[in-house]
Amino acid sequence: MHQLNGIDTTFLNMETPTQQGHVGGVVIVDPSTAPGEWGFGTIRQLIEDRIHLLPPFRRRLVTVPLEVDNPYWVEDAHFDLDFHLRHIAVPPPGGRTELAELVARIHERPLDRSRPLWEMYVIEGLEEGRVATYTKLHHAAIDGVSGAEILTILLDPDPAGRPPDPPAGSWEGQAVPSPMSLLLRSAARTALSPARAMRVGYELARSIPGLNPLKSLPALVGLGRDRDEFLSRPTLIAPRSLLNRPITPHRRWVFGEVPLETVKAIKTAAGTTVNNVVICVSAGAVRSWLLEHGDLPDRSLQALIPISIRTDQEQGEIGNKVSGMIAPIGTHLAHPIERLEFVHHTMEIARDTHQATPATMLQDFAEFAPPAIAARAARLAYRNGRGGRWTPFNLVISNVPGPHFPLYLAGAQLEGHYPVSAITDGAALNITLHSYLGQLCFGLIADRDLVPDLATILDSIHDEVAQLEGLLL
Repeated sequence: MHQLNGIDTTFLNMETPTQQGHVGGVVIVDPSTAPGEWGFGTIRQLIEDRIHLLPPFRRRLVTVPLEVDNPYWVEDAHFDLDFHLRHIAVPPPGGRTELAELVARIHERPLDRSRPLWEMYVIEGLEEGRVATYTKLHHAAIDGVSGAEILTILLDPDPAGRPPDPPAGSWEGQAVPSPMSLLLRSAARTALSPARAMRVGYELARSIPGLNPLKSLPALVGLGRDRDEFLSRPTLIAPRSLLNRPITPHRRWVFGEVPLETVKAIKTAAGTTVNNVVICVSAGAVRSWLLEHGDLPDRSLQALIPISIRTDQEQGEIGNKVSGMIAPIGTHLAHPIERLEFVHHTMEIARDTHQATPATMLQDFAEFAPPAIAARAARLAYRNGRGGRWTPFNLVISNVPGPHFPLYLAGAQLEGHYPVSAITDGAALNITLHSYLGQLCFGLIADRDLVPDLATILDSIHDEVAQLEGLLL
């Protein structure tokens, strides 16, 4: 058995009838590039051959009685590949709009917790004979980096593929542990809680030496004499906007590409980073959308920017090794270059603050919180629609690096890989991108009712890139 850590468990606790904890990705391939016959059966055989390299695919959850401890993963004795792998088609004409609408509808649905927490859909009927796969996995099992690693197991750098490493031994499912055995395990683990609490307190004190609460109070509540410096630092409560309301169960998803070469040229001319350019153009697009809806706050929106804290020794491990920075993104600035300079400055501040804090602090806090109390607190907050009322961020912007050489799915070349992430109460928009083969592949997801015109934000991202290109190059 493998026990979930505190952050893994948090992604389970956050789920409500309107809010899901899974993430996903869409891959589009060209079957005509495959060396032989290619179809649903080809993909099924590929997964069957490599499933021993994909631990989350055969593990199901087992909860501890009364939620006194974090759940466990056990090998599912009743694992059924045909339940998880499904074959469907988009309605004609099979364009991007039809694919995006289908993926959004599937993404709305919760995963079955009595089975391993993943599904894959092979989607046919796309224009020019293209085929897509949409895979969703629960965030309790993976983060962005480990999700990308799972993808690399299924993809090959050569159309001929590669023989997978043979399994170390025959696989067997596990019997579900008895409630008493789980409680005994939890009792032993709970005995270590005082030590964990002391470590958390020590690391927190060490990370912010000389903290003066009275001096820090203005920054926390949004006051200060130096307006520019104040606007560059995040506050505990993000400004209110249309994005910061309780969400519904319905989703809207759109996807598209931006040439990486163009973004790199912009970052070089501006003396900044690719990630800062991404944040800047995303902020500009959100600004345009808020202006159109008459809801642009005077103060900049704040974004949560996930960061991997996975070490070299932890590569290949399942679970979440993730932290995050919260930073203002310049939505209060109309000029793209001024906004990019602002983002460059705020991200320097955010990185310095993040580096001054132990990388495992978030995980340590998650581990220290009593699981039963943490679970009930999260459910009470979100199910009453209060989870997003006082949030420190308005949206999520995430950039996951990927390869810039061709990849193949069972011999068929990948044309793009587009993320399908998660949203929460109080943050009804998520902008995530993967880089692949010279493109930044954007996937935007939002609440369908709060952001019904999500495609306009994607269009504005392209416009913002073009504006920076015209001003700087």
